[in-house]
Amino acid sequence: MHKQSGWIAAGIVAVTMPAGPAVARELVAFDAAAEAGTVVVRTAERRLYFINGDGTAIRYPVAVGKAGKQWTGYARIDGKYLRPAWSPPDEVKRDNPRLPDVIAGGSPSNPMGAAALTLDRGEYAIHGTNRPGSIGTFASYGCIRMYNQDVADLYGRVQVGATVVVTR
Repeated sequence: MHKQSGWIAAGIVAVTMPAGPAVARELVAFDAAAEAGTVVVRTAERRLYFINGDGTAIRYPVAVGKAGKQWTGYARIDGKYLRPAWSPPDEVKRDNPRLPDVIAGGSPSNPMGAAALTLDRGEYAIHGTNRPGSIGTFASYGCIRMYNQDVADLYGRVQVGATVVVTR
């Protein structure tokens, strides 16, 4: 399956989690008016919140877009993929011409990690990573990166069609 310009292809297989932090996510109070199942990304905090609908949210640390690559606004999750293959978008390929056209799902060099939640806004996704040291930083071309075990947790909670709100 290809997403828009062919930047992601899915292979549905079992997810294996590489070593990382024991538990990066935590349950926190969340007062903002948001419907249960909504995902809120606060770029300045480098945190993603999955809204439970009872005044709490699950908070995850994330990496966000680097300077000039950030975006704000609304999107919807339009796909869920385990161990997706990745094709670099044109902008990434221009900046890194030596990248292959496709990196197979499950490959240690695949930047999508264990799972990806694609968004209906351009070539963006909430996804795992092969660079866990980037979590908590401004590192991407606009995607939201998570620890692999956290994206697997979110994958099990979020539904296709869920609203994603990205704020500064």
